[in-house]
Amino acid sequence: MIRLSNVSHAYDGEPVVDDASLSVEPGEVVAIIGPSGVGKTTLLRVLSLSLEPDAGTVELDGDSVWDADEDRRLALRRRVGMVFQDASLFDATVARNVEYGLRVRRGWNDRIRDGLRSVLGSNGTPRAVEEALDVVGLSDTLDQEADSLSGGEAQRVSFARALAYEPRFLLLDEPTSDLDPRNTGLIEDAIREARDRDIGVVVATHDMHQAERIADRVGVLLGDGFTEIGPTETIFEDPSDERTRKFISGELVY
Repeated sequence: MIRLSNVSHAYDGEPVVDDASLSVEPGEVVAIIGPSGVGKTTLLRVLSLSLEPDAGTVELDGDSVWDADEDRRLALRRRVGMVFQDASLFDATVARNVEYGLRVRRGWNDRIRDGLRSVLGSNGTPRAVEEALDVVGLSDTLDQEADSLSGGEAQRVSFARALAYEPRFLLLDEPTSDLDPRNTGLIEDAIREARDRDIGVVVATHDMHQAERIADRVGVLLGDGFTEIGPTETIFEDPSDERTRKFISGELVY
């Protein structure tokens, strides 16, 4: 489990996340919904273990992340993958882009160099890369240059790059923003596949319909922490907090 307890963070003295608590289990999808500027991306950065909050605790598998020494913290951070809204691919082939997450992790370079049968596919590409690209429907792009991809394809490669090193938790920041319905559907299918692989997935999204389609639980973030977190059906059909109801119905405008 990854758990945030009473987490707060501010930039230049302005609170962005305030007293937020959230836990995520392997094998579930949690959607964080809310308007722009309420701290969804900051919360993902805290969950990714790359941003130390000003207050509160962050635990992964029972370890208090920011109380751990540097080596232990790095080992914990390697269990979490992040997919940003901007795919940010390198000037290289699709395969090399997806391999990157493997190559920066201790031990993988030696395994790839040794050509272990369990690691490499028939063409010398790591099997994990082939499998991740298959999940996002891009198996035929291994040798294609990344700069030749469409925006939707690039975002799917970014997803595959995070999936290839088999994180325990996968965080996605507006992963389908401005994508066409086909690419959106393929990424949503990939999210479900990650859940089936027992990966915990957290998706920050403006798209409430997407949250309804893919999430097991939904957290509503409205600028002063979560108004509530609960099963998707409950949040959308019978929320307990009046602010949640007004936001879902469109009465609460930001």
